[in-house]
Formats: sequence, structure tokens, C-alpha cells
Amino acid sequence: MNDVTLRLSSLNKTYLQGTPGELQVLRGADLELRAGEAVALVAPSGAGKSTLLHIAGLLDTPDAGGVEIAGRNASGKGDRTRTAIRRQDVGFVYQFHHLLPEFTALENIVLPQLANGTSEKAAQERSMQLLDRVGVAARADHRPAALSGGEQQRVAFCRALANAPRVLLADEPTGNLDPETSDQVFATLMALVRDEGLSALIATHNLELAARMDRVLRLDGGVLRPAE
Repeated sequence: MNDVTLRLSSLNKTYLQGTPGELQVLRGADLELRAGEAVALVAPSGAGKSTLLHIAGLLDTPDAGGVEIAGRNASGKGDRTRTAIRRQDVGFVYQFHHLLPEFTALENIVLPQLANGTSEKAAQERSMQLLDRVGVAARADHRPAALSGGEQQRVAFCRALANAPRVLLADEPTGNLDPETSDQVFATLMALVRDEGLSALIATHNLELAARMDRVLRLDGGVLRPAE
């Protein structure tokens, strides 16, 4: 049985800029991410980690190479197909929570489910289950501004998992938190990854957190290599 949930094949990406004219951030990057696997992505700032995550999550397109998610080839597909794959099979977590400020924690998790065709009752039940698992169910009716940084990021995790994706992509998910809160929030994230049985590609500068994952990959010269 093929348990590869994310396959990146020979990705190339070049950006045009003033001087020297071109910046090639990906040069044939390859990756296979399997079900239930948590992989750390490390690299210096500006090396292309966010670009790789955006291409993997179908928010950007490579100049060359392929992206396959949950057995579906997204390469060359139109915006509608790419959006459907992303909505169904990919969850995103960023350094900043990006919760909608005018909605409660619960509503922030319900909304993506409604957009995916889930009934309101089922969406509310799923949302409360997720909030309970990350320890913030009691804050379900609070808006983001009334939550601590750690609580905000836990809610962001729940929103990313609202539609039960197969792949989770996270870009410095604890980067805005103090060390103690970062450790607690990371433990929560890993518990969700294991409990949901999904695959996670997590970009981080924190080498201690990276070492707690199944593998560590370094983006070096536009190519993914095992970290030494």
C-alpha cells in the first residue's frame, strides 16, 4: 500500500529581482512524506522554506517539477482543482495565528468546515472536540484578542485540522512564542499530528524542536538533504 501523502518531484523555482536579476531558491527539490510522519524543515532565513511550503500546499506554482497530494497529481491543474485539493487535504499553520478577529475561537474553526460543505451541527461538534483536545474548550466563545499567544496558536492548529486534512504544513508555528509556551504548544501540535495520523512538514529555526520529529531535512542550495 502506498502511504505517501505528499510527493514533491524535482521542484524548481526562480524569482526575478533587480540585482543580480534572478534568484533560484529551489533547484530540483525532492520529498516524500508518509502518513503519520512528522518532518522538520530547517534552513537559514531567505533560503526558500516558505516558498517550498507554499508550493507543497498549492498556494504557489513551481517553474518545473511536480506536486502530488494524497495520491492526486496537482501539477498543471487549474485553480478550481488546486483549491479543492488544498481545502480537502492540506492544513496550514503559520508563525502568526491569522485568526479572524471578529469571530470567536469556535467560529474560526467552524467556518472552513462550512466552506467545505459540512453541516453547521457537525462543524460545531468537530470544532469543540478539537478545542477540548488542545485544552482551550473553555475559551471557545472568546475572540482572538482575548486569548493568550499560546491559546491563539492552539486555536490556529484546530482550524488547520478542521477539515481532517491528510497533510499539515507549518511555517515557524512557535516562532512568536516564549520558550516555555513554545515547548508546550509544540507538544500539543505533535499530539494532534499523532492522534490524527496525518503527515506534517514543519519549518523551524528551533533545532531542539526539530530533533523531536521523525526526520530533519535541510534546504541547502535549493535541494532538500538530510540534516547532519
